[in-house]
Amino acid sequence: MLNIQFIRDHQEQVQQVAEQKNIPFQVDDLLEWDEKRRRLLQETESLRAQRNELTKSIAGLLKQGKDEAAEQLKGQVKEINRSLDGCEAGLREATSKFEELMLLAPNVVSEDTPIGKDDSDNVEVRRIGTPRQFDFEMKDHVTLGELHDLFDIPRGVKTAGSRSYYLKGAGLFLHLAVQRLAIDLLASRGFTPMDVPVMVRPEALARSGFFPTGKDQTYELAGEDKWLVGTSEVSLVSYYSDEVIDAALPIRLAGVSSCFRREIGSAGRDVRGLYRVHQFAKVEQVVLCENDPAASEAMLQEITGHAEEILRLLELPYRVMAVCTGDMSQKTYKQYDIETWMPSRGAYGETHSSSNLLDFQARRSNIRYRDAEGRLQHCHTLNNTAVASPRILIPLLENHQREDGSIYIPNALRPYMGGIAELVPPVPKEE
Repeated sequence: MLNIQFIRDHQEQVQQVAEQKNIPFQVDDLLEWDEKRRRLLQETESLRAQRNELTKSIAGLLKQGKDEAAEQLKGQVKEINRSLDGCEAGLREATSKFEELMLLAPNVVSEDTPIGKDDSDNVEVRRIGTPRQFDFEMKDHVTLGELHDLFDIPRGVKTAGSRSYYLKGAGLFLHLAVQRLAIDLLASRGFTPMDVPVMVRPEALARSGFFPTGKDQTYELAGEDKWLVGTSEVSLVSYYSDEVIDAALPIRLAGVSSCFRREIGSAGRDVRGLYRVHQFAKVEQVVLCENDPAASEAMLQEITGHAEEILRLLELPYRVMAVCTGDMSQKTYKQYDIETWMPSRGAYGETHSSSNLLDFQARRSNIRYRDAEGRLQHCHTLNNTAVASPRILIPLLENHQREDGSIYIPNALRPYMGGIAELVPPVPKEE
């Protein structure tokens, strides 16, 4: 959430960002309700003050036995109450409209954020590793999964519908291994690993910036007034909502959770395999730091670096992309996506995302700290996908396959895989 005074002072900038981010928001509507809310608040407070003064006067007149004069003032109080009822009703409406529109106002973007319409306008920042050139007919991850009995998509669809799957045997162990690798790396960098709630109240999603704009992507639990999170970022940020946190920042958290996305609007996209599924697991980095753009920029580079290090440990080629305005969410100030090479797609596919939100999220969540002068400030918040599975299994299986169908296990994963160095396809049974 932006500061309303900032919006008043930067109307054109805020409106321009809303249009660049494709958010249905009109700053003029917000400011109209803001002006009405302030005017009605002033009128309401004035009428209440008048009523209080008259009430005191009536009490004094009654003590003096001046009943007739008191009755005249009571008539004035009734008139004020009628006016006050109208003002209070108008104030409630104006406040509700104001708050509704404030939740739609977009965060501003950094000066170095590319301007663009969609992900095709994202800008490559750096590229690490070289995409593998196969001298044999490569297999995609679905074929490899079937060969090694790593997962079962048809039975997943039978049980849970489209974009569902079962992980089996070594497929499950790989799924867990990449998460353990990420958890251990982040723990060694000062992050506190946390298992978090995945069923949350709607206010947790609103405060962390996922409602109202992301509501169509979120699963609701009917009759519970709860929703399933698409990232543990929601729960990690909500952990400190309405609190004044310790000034010894930054606070580094690593959330481990299942995640759920409805994938509305993605019909027909990435339908084969494990790229776009409804249920997945993530290890998420969330950082809370001081309200200083230089400090949060440094943290953005740090958490992005952690994700890159995980990909290097997995021995996978990748590139870092500066995300353009049209591909950013409402809450984001600056964002990088990391795309990993996926041979079956003949292209890089998004596997990680890093975002700096400045104080947008902390304002909505009311998370503050005391600065060096003892003043309360809203902190900056950042997040990054350290690893998301099963999507990461796509490049892991495809890039490390061999001609004989075996799959190389990177050294960093072997301690979590019982020490095995490769997955060997089963020997066909003799008929």
